[in-house]
Amino acid sequence: MGVIEFFQSADNTLSAKLLEVVYLIIGLVCIYAGVRNARDETNDKRVGTAIFWCILGVLFVIGRWIPSEWAGALVVALVISPILKQVGMGADKARPTEEEVHAGYKDLGAKIFVPAFSIGVVALVFALFTKISSLVGITVGVFVGMVILAAMRPKHNTAKVYLEDSRRMLDIVGPLIMLPTLLAILGATFTAAGVGDVISDIVGAVIPQGNMVVGIVVYCIGMAIFTMIMGNAFAAITVMTVGIGAPFVLSLGADPVVVGSLALTCGYCGTLMTPMAANFNIVPVAILEMDDEYGVIKKQVVPALVMLAFQIVLMVCLVAL
Repeated sequence: MGVIEFFQSADNTLSAKLLEVVYLIIGLVCIYAGVRNARDETNDKRVGTAIFWCILGVLFVIGRWIPSEWAGALVVALVISPILKQVGMGADKARPTEEEVHAGYKDLGAKIFVPAFSIGVVALVFALFTKISSLVGITVGVFVGMVILAAMRPKHNTAKVYLEDSRRMLDIVGPLIMLPTLLAILGATFTAAGVGDVISDIVGAVIPQGNMVVGIVVYCIGMAIFTMIMGNAFAAITVMTVGIGAPFVLSLGADPVVVGSLALTCGYCGTLMTPMAANFNIVPVAILEMDDEYGVIKKQVVPALVMLAFQIVLMVCLVAL
């Protein structure tokens, strides 16, 4: 199905069509970052950087409409630059000076949180009152935040500023920005490959049949560990629920609502302790320019373990006692 046919077809929901528009916007921003890097003489790796961001942008823009073989070839070409360590950034010309930061704080103060808060509010409205994808809601929220920022400081927050700051963010994070997407794909691949069934067979040889408490403990700890491996609790929960949650907890009569929500929280505890969760633990290091690459994780390990223990006890109390 071509582009025009896709958007004209009544078989495709409004949510699906709007989601493609979101991917188009993401792709265009990536292509912009690639073009700007290609023209940035201060970036010693501008060729590799431009290739990476442009290919990624092309995949977002037309990935749905090209043969899978072509998309696969583009993905292979995409990873060559990061493998060869040819993705970098030049002089950070978009970074505000200390004087500009102080001037912005003087103008806005705590009101700077209003645009950020609006993103969550709009996303929540979409989630509660529409059937449209949450990603579309977040995107609309971002545009609402941009409008609010422009209204607050019209001379400073222009379209060019938004584009340059978007490019700056992509440059700072680099190829790690793809990690959440790749890990989500990995989770779906593991589930389709039957990894959950394999885990179930292994655990079944260890856990006593009919012992829900032991099943809960293994399920929760497994969620944390597998999330640390996958970097994403949503990717981990499908595999761990098929392998452990369903046969050793849910099959014994546990409330799936309670088990599912607490299992995800256990997975989030694992998120706090792994560099694979790049958007939580590695991106802040890059943005804050921290000297210790694992500084964020080190600060989170003890709270994460405490919360994991609490979630295990809570699940046992709610469903097994």
